[in-house]
Amino acid sequence: MASRFPPASGPIIAPRADLLKIITKYVLREHLTPLVFSLSALTSLLLLNYVAKRLGELVGKDLPWTVIAEFLLLSVPFTVAMTLPMAVLVSTLHAFSRLASENEITAFKASGLSMQRLMWPIVVAGMFLTVGMIWFNDQVLPAANHRLTTLTNDIARKKPTFALREQVINEVSPGKIFLRAVHLDRATNRLRDVTIYDLSNPQNRRTIRADSGLLGLSTDQRDLNLTLFDGEMVELSPQTDPTRLQRMFFRHDLLKVRGIGNSLERDTVGGEKSDREMTVCELQRRVERSAQLRDSSYAALKLLDSKLAKQLRPRPVSGGMGALYCRALFRVADARATPAPPSARPAKASLFPFEWQAPSSGQAPVVQSPRPSQSAPAGAPVQAPMGTPITTPVETPDPGGRSVLAEGIRLQMGNAQQTIDGNQVEIEKKFAIAAACTIFVLLGAPIALRFPRGGVGMTIGVSLGVFGLYYVGLIVGESLARRGFLSAFWAMWAANFILLAIGTVLTARLGREGTTSRGSETSEFWSRLRQRLWRSRTAEVS
Repeated sequence: MASRFPPASGPIIAPRADLLKIITKYVLREHLTPLVFSLSALTSLLLLNYVAKRLGELVGKDLPWTVIAEFLLLSVPFTVAMTLPMAVLVSTLHAFSRLASENEITAFKASGLSMQRLMWPIVVAGMFLTVGMIWFNDQVLPAANHRLTTLTNDIARKKPTFALREQVINEVSPGKIFLRAVHLDRATNRLRDVTIYDLSNPQNRRTIRADSGLLGLSTDQRDLNLTLFDGEMVELSPQTDPTRLQRMFFRHDLLKVRGIGNSLERDTVGGEKSDREMTVCELQRRVERSAQLRDSSYAALKLLDSKLAKQLRPRPVSGGMGALYCRALFRVADARATPAPPSARPAKASLFPFEWQAPSSGQAPVVQSPRPSQSAPAGAPVQAPMGTPITTPVETPDPGGRSVLAEGIRLQMGNAQQTIDGNQVEIEKKFAIAAACTIFVLLGAPIALRFPRGGVGMTIGVSLGVFGLYYVGLIVGESLARRGFLSAFWAMWAANFILLAIGTVLTARLGREGTTSRGSETSEFWSRLRQRLWRSRTAEVS
């Protein structure tokens, strides 16, 4: 039976396109196993460190295993957000170092394949990881952080005596009861040298000091009974009668804190989100609202104290990556949205019940009346609309009152600026850490090819050095940006730009290095330098 294929007259050579596909799959497969291993190892180490710090809040509270499993599962996302760029660098260093040590890089060069083309699949994979991590940091990470915070608060309300610490002001009831004890015996629940700050009544402030105390739960396991011995109670009413101080001594006293139970009650609503529990667009909206509040406060401050306003001129708020991201994300929705007519748009709320009009030279300031209240009782005098000067003479506020008002506006501007800086830092951090997945590929591959026999030691050493420099740069930049010394964009992206420049230069020089299987370019450089010095000395002697 005749064969369907012609007889082979020589070696079968695959087309270049098929060869490139095979090489691409091979290089990606070489990176997959180190990436999974390093990501699992680094995530486990950081997760164990975090759980070890929070172990005191979990042990001894009779929590079901489902709650502990949920706590561990919700702790994974913020750990992965930090370890994924680290795992990318480790896998890149290990894979290219192994390819170089086994002379596979030499075979690729002999076949006419450039090192930049060999890196191209890894760079594209790093870009895909960057895009996926942007989505992860924007959607998954804030939701997980919010649920983790809510679960931690729910666990803290269960058996709060296990969370009490010695010589620390402990919050027994949120915002109401605070307790400090010099010594706490967890076996018998006895306290020594107890101080309690009772802020449950806004009219009265009570401070209770006792020689000892005993903690216990009520029969229904819902209230906390605190029995105190040999102490005193000091009560002050700063609002009703600030000159009166009441002091009482007791031999035995019982303080009941309600709502402190032994059962785990889950909060399905959750409290107010922090900046690390918000998406990029939520943070951007908060930045815009804070900027509007700051600018309106500055406008009011200019009318009150122009000299102070010149010293506190607000910095312009740049859109940054958050504005670009949200504009691209909601571009279709914004295009379909119909703007409301000017009459239907809500007016800006006034900061104060009266508005100041800029005085002319030699004139006293004019006070404008506020808008009439819609809920005014019948028969009340109707006030003039906003913008109409009051006809009755109005005394100009005294300088002391104006200075106090100006100081309040200054504090309001400071709080708004802190909110702007903090939220912009969180926005830029989400994008900067995601972009590190691509930057570390450009940095790791050239380093590995210049040290072909570095092995695991080179991988660990270079990884620790890069991690240390990168995350120290992020921490220092975040601190400077939150204090207003540096913009959020440059604070979070400076380390990325520096490493990107180094990686780009090293990648461009690939193929021209002096690396051999016996050593690296650096060792050969020093060897050639010693030879030149020896020859110059020999020539001088002769």
